[in-house]
Amino acid sequence: MDNRMRGKALPAGLSRREVLGLGAAGMAALVLPRWAFAADEKVKVAAIFATPIEEPWDHQIHVALQKAEKELGIEYKWSEKVQTADFGRVMREYAQGGAQLIMGDAFAAERESRRTAKQFPKTAFLFGSGAGPAEPNFGVFDNWIHEPAYLSGMIAGKMSKSGTVGAVAAMGIPEVNRLVNAFFAGAREVNKDVKRKVTFIGSFFDPPKAKEAAIAQIDAGVDVIYAERFGVIEAAQEKGVFAISNMSDQSSLAPDTVITGPVWDMYPTVEQAVKLVKAGVFTAQDYGDFSRMAKGGSSLAPYHKFDEKLPADVKDMVEKKKAEILEGMFRVDVDENTPTSD
Repeated sequence: MDNRMRGKALPAGLSRREVLGLGAAGMAALVLPRWAFAADEKVKVAAIFATPIEEPWDHQIHVALQKAEKELGIEYKWSEKVQTADFGRVMREYAQGGAQLIMGDAFAAERESRRTAKQFPKTAFLFGSGAGPAEPNFGVFDNWIHEPAYLSGMIAGKMSKSGTVGAVAAMGIPEVNRLVNAFFAGAREVNKDVKRKVTFIGSFFDPPKAKEAAIAQIDAGVDVIYAERFGVIEAAQEKGVFAISNMSDQSSLAPDTVITGPVWDMYPTVEQAVKLVKAGVFTAQDYGDFSRMAKGGSSLAPYHKFDEKLPADVKDMVEKKKAEILEGMFRVDVDENTPTSD
C-alpha cells in the first residue's frame, strides 16, 4: 500500500437532511446516505491507479485531483501501480481509512472493484470502466475525447505528403478503438484516399514497444502518426515525421514534431463528483459526458510552434469544424470496432 494512504476514520454520526429541489438526484440520494459536512470540512478523496502515474490516462485523473486540492479544498491521497490481485484490498483500506470518494481505473479489475464497492454503500466510488454504473454507489466515466481526435485526424490528413497516416495504440478495446477510428475518420474527411496503418502493442504502458511499432510504420511510409501510447513521439522525432499526441499537451516532448492532439481534462468530472458527494447526492451514474468538448472535458492541444507552420486554410478548417461540434451541428461518430490497416 502506498504510504500516502493515511486517513482518520469518518465521524460516527450520520445525517439525513431533507432533500428539496433536487428532483430525481435528490430522491436517489436516499439510497446512498451521506455524512454531515461542516462548511469548512474537506472531502476525503482517494485514487487507485493500475499503471505508473506518468501513464497518460491515469496521469490526467491525477492532475485533475491535484487541481481539486487547490480549487475545491479536497484532501487527496493516491496509490499507483496497483496490481489487479491487490485492487480490492486497496479499495477496502481507503474506504476503511475514511475516504468519502474513491476514484481510479477499474478496467483490469471490473468484477473485484464492483464487489468491493458493495461492501461500502456509504462511500462513493467513481471509476474508469468499460461497463455501466451499479447501484447504489458505483459511478463510471471514460475518456470521451473522440471529438478532438477527429480534429487531429483532419490535420493529419492535410499534412501527410505520403497519403499514409498511422496510429500506435494500446489494444483493440472500445475506449481505444473509438479514438483511433475518429482520428482516421477525420483524416479521410479531408482526403478520402488516405491510407491507414494501425498497430496495437497489447499494453497500456510499454514505451519501448510503442516506439518499435512506430518505427515500423514510419519505415512503411507513414509520415503523420497518432501517438495513442507513450513512446511513439520519440520514434517520430528520430525519424523526422509529424506526430499527434494523446491525453495531454505533449508538445514539450518534441516541439518540432508534435503538431497537436486530443487533450482529456478530467477536472469537470472530478468537480461534479466532489460537489455531489459534499451535497450528499452522489448516485451511481455514467459521468462520461463531462469528458466531451461541450462540457470542457476535452479539447485540442495548442499548436505551439506549429501555429506558424500550419497553413491558414488548415487552421480555419479545424476552427470551423470545432465550432460545429460545440454548437451540436456536427457529431463525431462513435465507432468502437477494432480498426485494421489498409
